[in-house]
Amino acid sequence: MWQHATGAGITVAVIDSGVRTGDPDLTGRLLPGGNVLNSSRDTSDQDGHGTEMAELIAGAGADNGIQGLAPGAKILPVKVGPGNGVGDAAEGLRYAASHGARIANMSLSDGITGPDPQFQSAVNYALSKGVLMFASSGNDGDSKNEDAAPASLPGVVGVGAVGQNLAVTKWSTHGSQVALAAPGDNIPQRCSVKSEQYCQSGGTSSACALASASAALIWSQHPSWTANQVLRVLLSTAGKPTTGRVPSQYVGYGLVRPRVAVIEHQGDPGPANVFPLPGTPDSTPSPSDSGLPSTSSRPIQKAQARADASTGGGSVLPWALGATAAVVVLGGGGAFALRRRKGA
Repeated sequence: MWQHATGAGITVAVIDSGVRTGDPDLTGRLLPGGNVLNSSRDTSDQDGHGTEMAELIAGAGADNGIQGLAPGAKILPVKVGPGNGVGDAAEGLRYAASHGARIANMSLSDGITGPDPQFQSAVNYALSKGVLMFASSGNDGDSKNEDAAPASLPGVVGVGAVGQNLAVTKWSTHGSQVALAAPGDNIPQRCSVKSEQYCQSGGTSSACALASASAALIWSQHPSWTANQVLRVLLSTAGKPTTGRVPSQYVGYGLVRPRVAVIEHQGDPGPANVFPLPGTPDSTPSPSDSGLPSTSSRPIQKAQARADASTGGGSVLPWALGATAAVVVLGGGGAFALRRRKGA
């Protein structure tokens, strides 16, 4: 797939805890970012979460490190945490939209389980700037299954997680708000902030990063497309569940398959100025407008910052995704290789 597209020319904002400076996997890939906590340029990462997301998106695989799915993309670090509040995350999205981001990766939650006018205003601003926004759906699908912004907000693409068996993980927050799914279980991540070793982890945060990277691949191949067209192709080429309703409350329109768009050139980009999901502030496209099945509403979902690695990856579905739904990162082909460091 990288012979056709690498994400080159696409800036992905990682709105998170910052990004580790000097990370060998991100050498040459980091742009000057911003820290909305203190209005500075200090985007250092004391938590590690933002660095993990950046590596999954654009890591170089240096010294047996993380090889990202879109290694040609640039990362714009926007620090809004740890300990981010509602205003911090919303302000971070505004910062990303006004500093050249084409894709915003938000593997986080503001904790509000209802309408969030402040964050919605930031989403509307980003939409006006042509930004494609992804947010993780959350990691409490096997318990509270609560919903929160930004993934809940119209205009944002909510992402759920599947395991290596292509079934939705039991902890992936679900609901009609989920638009896409991506791999999110047993993902190698640094064992600690400063560690050079990797441990198995995961969550919908990781799935969100891989969805963002998938969009970067498609967009780099078609730089003249709008965010709406990139998303429409990502949705229409997604691997669908073998049974049940589409969109599904667990995987939305399906499992991201950038290979199908990038190599096989499937998916009709459709109209440039029509958002392909229902319920956006600026448009409410009909099924014929969007080229996708309609849903009754654009719902809400929760996006927690990190998974509990002990929850496991069992399925809560009456069906599993069939072989035709395999993403290239799960189906082989070398497009996405996560390797542990020696001795880990």
